[in-house]
Amino acid sequence: METPEESPDFGAPTSDTRTERDSLGPLEVPADAYYGVQTARAIANFPISGRRPDIALVRSAVQVKKAAARANHATGRLPDILAGAIIRAADEILGLTETADTPEGRELQARLIANFQVDPFQAGAGVSHNMNTNEVLANRAIELLGELGIGSGERGDYSVVNPNDHVNMAQSTNDTFPTAMRVATLDRVRDLLDALQLLSEAFAERGDAFDGVLKSGRTHMQDAVPIRLGQEFTAYALTVSRARTRILQAAEGLAEQNIGATAVGTGLNAEPEYIELVIGFLSEQTGYHLRTAEHLVQATQSMGPMLEVSASLRGLAVDLTKIMEDLLLMSSGPRTGFAEIRLPAKQPGSSIMPGKVNPVMVENLAMISYHVIGNDTAVAWAASRGQLELNVMMPLIAHEVLEAAEVLTTGCANFARECVAGIEADVARCLELLEASSAMATPLAPYIGYRLAADIAKEAVASGKTIRRLVLEKGIFSEQDLDAILDPHELTEPGVAGGFRYEPNMPDGYERPSGPVAAGG
Repeated sequence: METPEESPDFGAPTSDTRTERDSLGPLEVPADAYYGVQTARAIANFPISGRRPDIALVRSAVQVKKAAARANHATGRLPDILAGAIIRAADEILGLTETADTPEGRELQARLIANFQVDPFQAGAGVSHNMNTNEVLANRAIELLGELGIGSGERGDYSVVNPNDHVNMAQSTNDTFPTAMRVATLDRVRDLLDALQLLSEAFAERGDAFDGVLKSGRTHMQDAVPIRLGQEFTAYALTVSRARTRILQAAEGLAEQNIGATAVGTGLNAEPEYIELVIGFLSEQTGYHLRTAEHLVQATQSMGPMLEVSASLRGLAVDLTKIMEDLLLMSSGPRTGFAEIRLPAKQPGSSIMPGKVNPVMVENLAMISYHVIGNDTAVAWAASRGQLELNVMMPLIAHEVLEAAEVLTTGCANFARECVAGIEADVARCLELLEASSAMATPLAPYIGYRLAADIAKEAVASGKTIRRLVLEKGIFSEQDLDAILDPHELTEPGVAGGFRYEPNMPDGYERPSGPVAAGG
């Protein structure tokens, strides 16, 4: 079989292409492409998902290249004219030029970003993504210099600006990709934290609104002691808030960067001054307090920070799944389920059953959560595949974490607006189920003892009568005393309901428990 170098007509030229060469030989690249030969090979080699790289990863990779150009210029290694052109090209992609908000500036930015085309499922370590970035910046820099009368101005003329020698100066994929991956994740986490704040506040607002709604608690899916609906929703708010805190804490590890480590963490071809400068410039550009890793070899080997963030996203997804299950149960019905709350009706729920409305927003966030849990599984496996000096599964890790954070961000914000804010309580239904609950015998146990309370609960289940009715029929408490003991606030706060202020009339065969009542109250 002929190799590309041996094949005379490999990538035969056409009027719509230009010929570029790399170490494997010549290849035709679309004439209007800002990417080059190595990107073209990656596009051909990895037609896997049809997806483009995450825009957050594109932007962060460009930020890294801009910081590197600034640092190499500051050390005197990259001439003024080349550094200026590379930095200008980066700013055009980032939308930071003086013309960025003009139609022409936006059109140019869109064209440049469209040239980032390597599938997320690509070769190991992110070489293809790194070279895609190098080539786009080099070719745009070539054009910019051509406008100044320097060089041919023709894309692919790497004698002017070279993707490897100039854009990738003092760098390796093995330090630029992980740095870009971590900065991109910080961007995604920042957006997610805002969405989680919105969701937590939405649950807290409903918690306040439902604070006076008494309902039956349930454990093991069986009747349990009363609880206020507001307490449940306030708990959801705190659960989301604490998950947010865990994500924030996990993301702190992303501030440690291995930029300057080059190939294996030893920093070969990167001057110490460059390493110090590049992290400072990158911090300035991104607004994050980034720092050079304590040990560049360790930071190049380990995917620990990304693994921790992924795990924190999985933790959020698990918490959300539990909350979604609760909302599904409490809203089940409307006639044959719990029907304690009403979710906003968003769309018809059946193609065959007229009038059916499904809990679509709850189902949506549950699906997102399951997806995120799956992403974390992929990250865990990929993070473990770090043979010797490098983890080559970084493109997969970046894709899975960035995607998980993105869908959680949009999903949580959407759920807060479209579902939580519109949830209503069915107060009458909550009270109906509470009165029917056998667990209403529980607050009576300190007064009448566990055995009598249990017998009344069993009789209630067998007869269909409420605990309240049986207690009144047996004359254990007066209606006034029973109302005081079963006061909603008393039932849902710490302490003994009624504060041992009431003395029961015990039926024959039962003894009062020892305690304040037996001693005279």
